[in-house]
Amino acid sequence: MVRIIGVISGKGGVGKTTVVANLGLALTTKFNKEVIIIDCNITTSHLGLYFGLHSVTTTLNNVLRGEAIIEDAIYMHESGLKIVPASLAAHDLIGVDIIMLEKTLERLFGKADFVLLDSAPGLGREAYGTIIASKEVIMVTIPYSPAIIDLIRCNQVIKELGPRALGIVLNMVTRDRYELTEEEVSNIVGLPVIGSIPYDKNILKSLALRTPLLNYKPKSRASKEFIKLANRILEL
Repeated sequence: MVRIIGVISGKGGVGKTTVVANLGLALTTKFNKEVIIIDCNITTSHLGLYFGLHSVTTTLNNVLRGEAIIEDAIYMHESGLKIVPASLAAHDLIGVDIIMLEKTLERLFGKADFVLLDSAPGLGREAYGTIIASKEVIMVTIPYSPAIIDLIRCNQVIKELGPRALGIVLNMVTRDRYELTEEEVSNIVGLPVIGSIPYDKNILKSLALRTPLLNYKPKSRASKEFIKLANRILEL
């Protein structure tokens, strides 16, 4: 049975797409899972850029408009990871309704072990559509109070819409004294911290090279934590 996991965040800039790209790669290359990652951030799509997908013929936008089936929008990375990008063109926003995503994903049943949905940040229509389409949800944040407070609202919406909340991934962690600890974050939001990714300048370099960190620096501290996160999700 495919596990459809929405990856959401209360605000932008916390590294949610970085987590999706590297988590998907870890599940594929380290645990031999069939994984499809989908860019559900229609208005500001970035996921494809992490893999050098700048100009592709078919995107999630075409699928949601009924112009193609989702299999037509899947692109294979050299690692075996499969990516469904969203369009980078502004005119491709016309006629696209992310709420149709749940029905669209039915075609992937039995064709993957994991489908990771890279949500738009916040709690707008794109995020709602992603949560509705998900069976499980991971929340990504940074260890500072404003970002954590946003997760409280996210958790409330998840409870209302029904998917299982797996927990929180803390990103860009430096362990400075002014950061909230994993225990503090867990107590505030009411969910476990299932991953803690350290701040790593190599992530910025990997973005410039258009390849996930796990490809660029597989032995870096952050890469090792992405692998640990993948293993933890397999256990949940």
